[in-house]
Amino acid sequence: MKLLELRVYIVSFFLIIPFAEATSQNNFRVLFYNVENLFDTRNDSLKDDNDFLPDGFMRWSDWKYKEKLNKITKVITAVGEMNSPALVGLCEVENDSVLHDLTRRSTLSVQGYNFIVTNSPDERGIDVALLYQQHQYRLLEYTQYEIKFSDKRTRPTRNILHSVGTLINKDTLDIFVCHFPSRISGKHETEKARIESAQVLRNKVDSILSIRTKPYLIIMGDFNDEPHDKSLLNVLKAKQKKEIIKSGDLYNLLFSKNKKAEYGTYKYQGIWSVSDHLIVNGRLLNVDNSIHVKNNKAYIYNDIFLLEKDEKYYGMKPFRTNLGPRYNGGFSDHLPIYMDLNILLHE
Repeated sequence: MKLLELRVYIVSFFLIIPFAEATSQNNFRVLFYNVENLFDTRNDSLKDDNDFLPDGFMRWSDWKYKEKLNKITKVITAVGEMNSPALVGLCEVENDSVLHDLTRRSTLSVQGYNFIVTNSPDERGIDVALLYQQHQYRLLEYTQYEIKFSDKRTRPTRNILHSVGTLINKDTLDIFVCHFPSRISGKHETEKARIESAQVLRNKVDSILSIRTKPYLIIMGDFNDEPHDKSLLNVLKAKQKKEIIKSGDLYNLLFSKNKKAEYGTYKYQGIWSVSDHLIVNGRLLNVDNSIHVKNNKAYIYNDIFLLEKDEKYYGMKPFRTNLGPRYNGGFSDHLPIYMDLNILLHE
């Protein structure tokens, strides 16, 4: 498969901090967030971004755009709990320009993020990206994988972003950031596209597991499917944690049996679902390894400022930026998810 060009921007607001002389690092937080239509106000003649222009359907203005950047910054900072997350996966970003504005022109600039972003064939022009702090994750290489559907009538989707970097202890960490095809035409009608996307991802994972001596993998994204759906459980084979963990298997850290009515990352017609996921290989769940997931858990960040009352159905719902063409002034229609890594230095 021919790989497309991938762009990387280096932000140098922070003095690069040398890796610490310590026995462990316990504040390496990994965040994923679907930011709901982070578009700039400029027209891209090659993409269908007309809705998000000043005279478009959404009446998207410079003021709204700047507010959107500030809101995303607030979420990243809040999830970091005074320590900026080391890695931030994002989806529904329009291009490298909005990421440049986010990391260099908004108040997020003081947190010292670099970024990489895909250049996908998605008709609306939305992509996935990874923000990373260079003193915590030293980028070695990066690429993206385009998904070719067997049914040529299927709309193009977002590429899968794959980065490789080293941590404070020199171990290698592979990161995948994904945004699988939506259910806009119905779950059943669009299921095949997500299954084929999952197969591409699974093939790439298998390749890494076969060549890395000690592989550590994190897969994050909005998969538009829940943990038990075919794309994730049967094709990607991301299963629920059990007492016996196998290093080469994949485990979905949000494969939860939580029966609370108000549990999920996304709410549609009054029903919450978990469509955003953090998936790791079993090696990251072994506390004897030099990198492992703290408490073997991932979390949904649902602080009250990210929610608003659901007047039509019940309870609460994500406080989103827009409701149709009406500006709602919120954050996103998804809630962010996160986990922590413990990193041990090699003796």
